[in-house]
Amino acid sequence: MTAKGTPDADVAIDAMMVKGLLTDQHPDLAHLPITPVDSGWDNAIFRLGDRLAVRLPRRQIAAQLIEHEQIWLPRLATPLPISIPIPHRTGQPALGYPWRWSIVPWLPGVAADAAEPHPSQAQRLGEFLRSLHQPAPADAPQNPVRGIPLTQRATAVDAEMQRLEQKTDAITPQLRSLWQEALAAPIDVPATWLHGDLHARNVLVNDGIITGIIDWGDITAGDRATDLAAFWMLFADEQARQEAIAAYGGISDAT
Repeated sequence: MTAKGTPDADVAIDAMMVKGLLTDQHPDLAHLPITPVDSGWDNAIFRLGDRLAVRLPRRQIAAQLIEHEQIWLPRLATPLPISIPIPHRTGQPALGYPWRWSIVPWLPGVAADAAEPHPSQAQRLGEFLRSLHQPAPADAPQNPVRGIPLTQRATAVDAEMQRLEQKTDAITPQLRSLWQEALAAPIDVPATWLHGDLHARNVLVNDGIITGIIDWGDITAGDRATDLAAFWMLFADEQARQEAIAAYGGISDAT
């Protein structure tokens, strides 16, 4: 099912196409039931049996992103305390489908925008990000909008704030002041690996427990503050956010 506002697909993907690709390249898995799950902005997801899922780019712009997952997720040096969908197998363009694709573990749960994680999970998320935020190699994927200095995003953010000012009362003087303070804050930490897109749709929750961190197409190296913003996006409880910060440890005032 495609959410409202999702861009149109460049390639139509259905269960019959997935079946054909599996038969062609992974025939030992082709007998498993194939069930459509979701279509996001970039990828279509099909459940494959009970333990696997097939993840296929649905837009040209996403084709390189899935390659980032295939190349780099298996190479993260530090074991992570929350499950991530390291590709189980990969697929090649074939049968009219033009891009690489992945078979990944099926991670249980629903997106955190539909089921907020329990406040007790804040510590786990802090520990997860501390484990993830390690030095990345020089050839790590570059990203023009993730993990970069806020000053490089100021024009776009200012335009969005002006748009909101015309339609809502969300842009308060306090918010303006905080934004200016953030623009002036230095990046006082070295670049590290980043998830790069750690919003609630990319966090899975089951009975309040975080069960997985998904959609790693924007993996990059840069300012860890990009990922740490998830503490505010995922936890409404201020005490939970403080516990996440404490579990992460060593966060400077500037960050």
